[in-house]
Amino acid sequence: MPVSVRRSAKTVTVTAVFTALIAVSSLISFPLPSGVPVTLQTLAVALTGFCLGWKRGIPALVVYILLGIVGVPVFAGFSGGVAVLMGKTGGFIFGFIFLVSACALAAGLKSKALKIISGMAGLLLCHLTGVLWFSFLTRTGFFACAAAVSLPFIVKDALCVIGAALLSSKLQPVVQHYL
Repeated sequence: MPVSVRRSAKTVTVTAVFTALIAVSSLISFPLPSGVPVTLQTLAVALTGFCLGWKRGIPALVVYILLGIVGVPVFAGFSGGVAVLMGKTGGFIFGFIFLVSACALAAGLKSKALKIISGMAGLLLCHLTGVLWFSFLTRTGFFACAAAVSLPFIVKDALCVIGAALLSSKLQPVVQHYL
């Protein structure tokens, strides 16, 4: 088998592993009264960006979203389908595109502090997208929605981004070996 075919197969496999990591991280969820559950998706999405970079990290997330759209139960609470994306958590799921992108752009940086700052910028955009969508759906004011669906998660999510940045410094060289 030619080297380029082997490399392509390895790249697809590693990308699929990160797609699966995002999916598995969403399946363990704890529902809250707001309708937005606590999951470890933020950790997995940030780790995907930091480890795979934008050429593979964004496709890994897009495949995750597409799997959910076609009904595979990869979203929080073993749910799937377009209705989930149009529901209360849809803004956060689409907001993950900002998170994975910001982390992916920082993937090549040596500075852990700059990686974390970039990840935090992506996290803020993710939360902003989620709050705006939630506000639109519920016809509730922005600040009330932020207090209900962003504030309870922001510390956990920030710790997830920091953890992903630190973990990626050890994991990224291993992952890059297979890409």
